[in-house]
Formats: sequence, C-alpha cells, structure tokens
Amino acid sequence: MHRRFLFVFALCLLASIPARAQSVDIFGGYSYLRFEGTPAGNYNGWELAGQYKVRKWLGGIVDVSGDYGSPTGVTSSVRTYMVGPQVSFPWRITPFAHVIGGLGQFTQGNVDKIGLGYGYGAGIDMKIAPRISWRILQGDEIETRFFGKTQGNLRFSSGIVFHF
Repeated sequence: MHRRFLFVFALCLLASIPARAQSVDIFGGYSYLRFEGTPAGNYNGWELAGQYKVRKWLGGIVDVSGDYGSPTGVTSSVRTYMVGPQVSFPWRITPFAHVIGGLGQFTQGNVDKIGLGYGYGAGIDMKIAPRISWRILQGDEIETRFFGKTQGNLRFSSGIVFHF
C-alpha cells in the first residue's frame, strides 16, 4: 500500500513539471545525392527527418533517406538511417546545423551492402504559416563505407517542416 502511494505521488509530481520548449518537428522532402562510390552517379529521392526539441535551440534528430539512380544502366539505391544532435536559431528564418551517424545501405541488382554512415550538415528553414516552414535548402556531407572503401557523398534537400 505504501509503495502504491509513493508511485502515484511520484507520477503526480512528474506530471506537474512544466514542459520547457519541448516540441516535435517533422520534415519531408526531395533529396539529391551525389554518390561518390563505384560507380559514381547522381541519385534522386526523398528524405524524412524527425526532431525532438528539448530546448528552442537544441534537439535530437532521426534522419532517413532513400536516393535512386542508374549510373551504369542497372537501378541502384543508397539509403541512410542516422541520428544525432541538431542546433538551430529559431527566428522567422531559422538556420540550423547537425551532426549525424548511423547506417548506410547500397543496393544494385542483387548486391546489397550495409555499412557505417556519418555526416554533418546545415540548412535554412523559413516560416510560411504558424506551424509550417519551408526547408529552403539543407546540405549534408555524408560519408558511407561500402566494399572496404569510404565514399564522400554530397546530399541536398528541400521540403516542408511541420511543427507540433
């Protein structure tokens, strides 16, 4: 009985702590990737990212992308699954920068390789409605490691950010 009371008391105490600048941003948009592997090529696709902000200027992001192309005539794809911190300066036009790390996946024909991926990038969001921004441009240097070699890839994205 005593433990239940302490448990309920702790829950009430935690629930009464006000949330400070905690919010969620969801980004979805177009992605262009210059893949510097063998074969090198231009890939087009999508990028999705979610950010949980613990402060107005600091959050953690989850970034997933898929880019597709046929530089040798065979359809291939590069996908990334990364997480990391993001710093932003929230104004009407919001610059941001992040460092991300995780996994990359390269697929071509029946070849499917998974390797480490990491990168850094920055961008600019512009508020277009109370809970909507346009990600004018995001640029990332994404390093992937497939087939025992490191590829330095450039990724550019643009799309819409929803603020919750």
